[in-house]
Amino acid sequence: MTKKLLLFLTLACFFAGGIQAQHIEWKSIEQAAKIDTKGNAKLYFVDFYTSWCGWCKKMDRNTFTNATVAKILSTYYIPVKFDAEGSSEFTWNGTKYNNTITAPGARPSTHSFARKVLGTQMGFPSFGIFASNKSQITVIQGYQTPEDLVVMLWFFASGDYKHYAFDKYVKIFDKEIRPTMNKKLGIQ
Repeated sequence: MTKKLLLFLTLACFFAGGIQAQHIEWKSIEQAAKIDTKGNAKLYFVDFYTSWCGWCKKMDRNTFTNATVAKILSTYYIPVKFDAEGSSEFTWNGTKYNNTITAPGARPSTHSFARKVLGTQMGFPSFGIFASNKSQITVIQGYQTPEDLVVMLWFFASGDYKHYAFDKYVKIFDKEIRPTMNKKLGIQ
C-alpha cells in the first residue's frame, strides 16, 4: 500500500509539474520575417547562436528551460533562433539579408544580419530585441542566467525601458517590479 501511495504521489507531482512547465516555440528567422504584426504588440527576441558556441548550448539547457523565462518569451515576444553562420535569405524591416558562400573547408562566414545587428561586438550568444515593427531596440550579449534574463526580458516586455535606467530597474526589481510581473504571468 505504501509503495502504491508513493508511486501515485510521484506521478501526481510529475504531471502537475508538466502542467506548469512552459515550452518556448522558437520560430526561424524566415518565419519571423513574414509575420505581420499589425494589431500584435509582441516584441521579437532573436537568439543569435552558432553551432560551435558552448555558452549558447548552456543557455538552451539552463536558461531557456526556466519556466519564468519561457512564460515571458512565449507571452510577450516572438522568440526566434538564428544561426549567425547560417545561409538563410530573408527580408527584415525592409532590408534583404543573406550569407555569402564559404569556400569548402573554411569556417562559415558570419551572416549579414548578425553583422548588421551585432556590429563590432560580434560574440555569441547574443540576443536582439526588436519592436513589433522589427526595428531594433537593443542587443544583449553573453551568457545570461535565468534570473538575469527574466529582469531584462521584463524590462522591455513591460515597456519599463521607456521610464527607467536599467541600473535603477535592477535595484528595484525584486521589491517593486517582480510582484506585478508575477501577477501578470500568473506566477505565485
